[in-house]
Amino acid sequence: MFLPTGDRQFEFWKLRRSGSRNINIAHSFNISRQAVSRALIGMDKRVENILLEMARSNQIHVESMNVERGILFGQSIPLNVSALIFVSEKHGVQVWYEHEGDCNECSRYKECMELLWDFADEMKIKLEQTDDPTKLAEELFEKLRELV
Repeated sequence: MFLPTGDRQFEFWKLRRSGSRNINIAHSFNISRQAVSRALIGMDKRVENILLEMARSNQIHVESMNVERGILFGQSIPLNVSALIFVSEKHGVQVWYEHEGDCNECSRYKECMELLWDFADEMKIKLEQTDDPTKLAEELFEKLRELV
């Protein structure tokens, strides 16, 4: 399932996620509040479908979800660990599994750090500075749980 990140509906959704009210979005685009509401209803359904499809395809049991924020918390059935599925403007739809790893030896260290910091910025969440992706993820996801 495709998430249209360049689409106008996605732009409205991102603005709402960052705290903008529908009336302010409408004024910014010179359209009616009703048009924004209709677009957001459609985008919410797309985001919900994507989150649920990702959960289903990754065998994640859904525990909680916030469609307006693009976040789904669950439990990986085959791995028996907590999992998070989230929508990122820059990185698309991502699945993150709770794990303790040797991050300094991992070839994906830089990508993980970038992903976590970028998503924290998108969600306007302040994090403690650390060079450990596992600790960074724990802090970010704990703060995200408060939003769900």
